[in-house]
Amino acid sequence: MKGEFLTAINMLSTEKGVSPEIVVEALESALVSAYKRNFNDTTLNVSAQIDPSTGEPRVFIEKTVVEEPSEPHEIGVAEARAIKSDVEPGECVLEDVTPKSFGRIAAQTAKQHIVQKLREAERKRVYDEFSERVGEIVHGLVQRIEQRTVILELGKTEAVMPPSEQVPTERYFPGQRLRVYLVEVHETHKGPQLLVSRAHKMMIKRLFEQEVPEIFTGTVEIKAIAREPGARSKVAVFAHQEGIDPVGSCVGMRGVRIQNIVNELSGEKIDVIPWDADPATFVASALSPAQVQRVEIDEPEKTAI
Repeated sequence: MKGEFLTAINMLSTEKGVSPEIVVEALESALVSAYKRNFNDTTLNVSAQIDPSTGEPRVFIEKTVVEEPSEPHEIGVAEARAIKSDVEPGECVLEDVTPKSFGRIAAQTAKQHIVQKLREAERKRVYDEFSERVGEIVHGLVQRIEQRTVILELGKTEAVMPPSEQVPTERYFPGQRLRVYLVEVHETHKGPQLLVSRAHKMMIKRLFEQEVPEIFTGTVEIKAIAREPGARSKVAVFAHQEGIDPVGSCVGMRGVRIQNIVNELSGEKIDVIPWDADPATFVASALSPAQVQRVEIDEPEKTAI
């Protein structure tokens, strides 16, 4: 029995992606639910344990030791000491109330409860895993497209990329592998909902961090990003260390670094410009390749002519 029981626990654990302890906890919770449903002990403090050596279920009721019991949750001193020899009045003991053939009864009534508990544990695992990865680039496989919304498969869960988060010039199809930016994870009645994007400007920053070591280490900082998805992006960079060319670091030898990012974004043009603390100089750089003759800054209005 022990071997079969452990095998079943491990199979469920692997299938649902949760620890064996959570599976056992779900089974014990289901046993409590089954006992209360079948024996109408809804008010008592019922607990269940599964014997790890045999897989046999046991059900216990916590009872208070008193001299003369008058309530269902009370037990006499003599009966209590048969369970625990040194118990004193006022203390609590666990009385074994496992009915005969309880395994069969529990199996019939507890299946749905177990499935529900495991589903909840699986949802919590997914939520915990992906909530820590919000703001990162993740790899997904296009599963299907429903009314222009792309559904991606991320491991054992699904992510949604609505039309507003898609690049207008890109075309998506089932089976396509994509790198996407994880925007947010939130709980719904159907489980965790993952929102991903290809159009988010922060995807540009994450791609630069992957391709440019100086940005990843913080030697070069991306100060600002402006993006028209599918058309053009402008990235303002600044070097924190003298002697480093921030624009040259991002472009790379013969443009290899910037070309990798352009290829990932299906040919979207990317301009890397030097950031400057002087607004007039910065605005003039940002408008390249246009030749700017003069920039007039209106500080109170935060505008430029």
